[in-house]
Amino acid sequence: MPGLLIIAHAPLASSLKAVAQHTFPDCGARLQALDVLPDQSVEDIEAKARELLAHVSEPDAVIFTDVFGATPCNVAQRLADGLHVKVIAGVNVPMLWRSLCYADEPLDAVVARAVAGATQGVMQVATSKPQNQAYKPGANDQSKHQHQQ
Repeated sequence: MPGLLIIAHAPLASSLKAVAQHTFPDCGARLQALDVLPDQSVEDIEAKARELLAHVSEPDAVIFTDVFGATPCNVAQRLADGLHVKVIAGVNVPMLWRSLCYADEPLDAVVARAVAGATQGVMQVATSKPQNQAYKPGANDQSKHQHQQ
């Protein structure tokens, strides 16, 4: 049962944790969040991340970050060992919920489910005309005519 740590630009990490706790109220013990502020040094971020990681690792953990190549991800990569601690960039709500839903599975399974949840949760949503609606001419004629006197 891996623990989960979100390291992201402020206030995304704490916001995602709040969303997770809204849906999974009992997830607080296995989920931690670290908001990275613009003026924080990498050393301070890493120290705090290590502290939070120690609270959730059992001994495995997944670290979620927002953007690959940015400071939160770079710090997360310093903490990853590829065996007990793995990193996934591009965190989103479906990824997080999927991870919490299957958190009792082994680390590699949670990582696979998280990535699947993230990709399956991203889709274009467009509005369209109602389908199979019969057109009734004259039904709205009153709204189309202006009665001027």
